[in-house]
Amino acid sequence: MSRHNLGTVILFEFKRTVLKPKFWVISLSVPVLIALVVSLVTISGQTTADRAESQDKQPITFTYTDASGLIDASVAQAAGGTRVSDAAAAQAAVVAGTSDCHIDFPKDPLSQPIDVRGKDLGLFDSSRYSAVASSVFSRSVAQRIGNPTLAALAVQQPEVQLVTFANGAATPGFAGVILPGLFLVLFYMAVLMLGNQMLNVTLEEKENRVTEMILTTMNPTTLIIGKVIALMLIGIVQGLVVSIPAGLAFSRFSDSLGLGDAASAAPSVGSTSLTTLAIAFALFLFSFLMFTGLLVAIGAVMPSAKEAGNTFGVVVMSMFIPLYAGSLLVSDPHGTVSQIFTFFPLTAPVSALLRNATGGLYWWEAAISLTVLAVFGWLFLILGVRLFRTGSISYSSRVNIARALGWGRRAG
Repeated sequence: MSRHNLGTVILFEFKRTVLKPKFWVISLSVPVLIALVVSLVTISGQTTADRAESQDKQPITFTYTDASGLIDASVAQAAGGTRVSDAAAAQAAVVAGTSDCHIDFPKDPLSQPIDVRGKDLGLFDSSRYSAVASSVFSRSVAQRIGNPTLAALAVQQPEVQLVTFANGAATPGFAGVILPGLFLVLFYMAVLMLGNQMLNVTLEEKENRVTEMILTTMNPTTLIIGKVIALMLIGIVQGLVVSIPAGLAFSRFSDSLGLGDAASAAPSVGSTSLTTLAIAFALFLFSFLMFTGLLVAIGAVMPSAKEAGNTFGVVVMSMFIPLYAGSLLVSDPHGTVSQIFTFFPLTAPVSALLRNATGGLYWWEAAISLTVLAVFGWLFLILGVRLFRTGSISYSSRVNIARALGWGRRAG
């Protein structure tokens, strides 16, 4: 009978949510927004590149003074420059508007900046002056070096290709972060998109005042677990709806977004450690269960969605605090702060998922984090069921937790 009731609850909750037009509007709006952002970034990047290219072709006239003795006159002249002897007078001419630009090359360019004064052309166009100054200086130095190879190295850093090894095999590098990191993104999306639904697992029937009628035919544990399982299935559907278009957009527009290296590395994510992927999946699953259990308990205590929403905001902010310390978690993954974040229930999901994705989570740390998430997820669910049973008749006030758990009777 309980299995039948559990299946009934799962099917009912799943169909009730998935068949709502609102569900699909919200779910499909995310990939649409992703496509819109990708399109805007692509168009913006292309426009900026075209504008920069057209600027390079536009002539610019400037005066310059050279205290360093490094500037080649032919290079400066080819760029539109005219040498003068009085820097102060040339700068005054720029201020007065009778000259477009003056560049003052200092005696010691290693310790002193190149002083560029120019007529304001707007935030973007005015950067041409600095570009010309840098170009004239680097090309003049290259002319003095003479050797083409040395000259090229003087103005451009050589390309470095890094390959690291572990246990006799090459590690995937950035490509190894993609799949494990995806579970962190999915958890973030699950919290944002399913958070209110998790909160309503116990609130909805209470606000509709049908809880007592439901509990006469069904065990509260069966009801809550059925709702949680249905919510997980709904999350899988939403995840597929969002991730498939996002993946297609990434592969299609990676070059336009400047992510060509990441996209080319994506096919090699198969070299990512299966242990790392298994840990990432387990962390995501247990984090989702812990978060769901916590919101079930919050919903069981609060009399209305409005009051529960305030607490929900605080919980979400607490869970994503580690994102603000992301650089610390990555650069010092085994430090005290990183370990506290990894083992504390509310911050463990984001911290452990991030450290695992970047290769900074030991197996025993993962085991502790998973244990913490599992234990607290189970405790929150049990607490939520007991509070739901007690709060089913408390429609207008918060449930007294101590009384609901029987602590008040023992004290008496």
